[in-house]
Amino acid sequence: MIKIICGGKGTGKTKQIIQAANSNVATSKGLSVFITDTKRYMYDIVRDVRFIDVNDYVVAGEDAFCGFVKGIVAGNHDTEYVYIDGIARITGKPLSELAATFYMLDKISNDSKLVITLTCSCERADLPDFIAKYC
Repeated sequence: MIKIICGGKGTGKTKQIIQAANSNVATSKGLSVFITDTKRYMYDIVRDVRFIDVNDYVVAGEDAFCGFVKGIVAGNHDTEYVYIDGIARITGKPLSELAATFYMLDKISNDSKLVITLTCSCERADLPDFIAKYC
């Protein structure tokens, strides 16, 4: 399952995804992973959530990012939640060009029974159809 947190810049998307990650860890039976491209929020995430800054792993582009997520899931079969803050920033592409990425994340989510939550800097009405279907 994929969940989308969307809104314009400065609307509190990162705060919402951090709250979701921190609250789900209490009831989660598996691993929770928080992926972003900055260390800015590292201390806002509770210790039981694995915090990953993709810049530490030189993840560049959507293919590399999808492979990175697959590697996380392959390395820990008990991964239950994946939180991705700023998918467009991480991949370096606008949301309108990320159809292949969302297809792959949907496949990973369904095959591995994961809940993937993403933030998208875009108003809900302006989301591309391949993303809006997850709202």
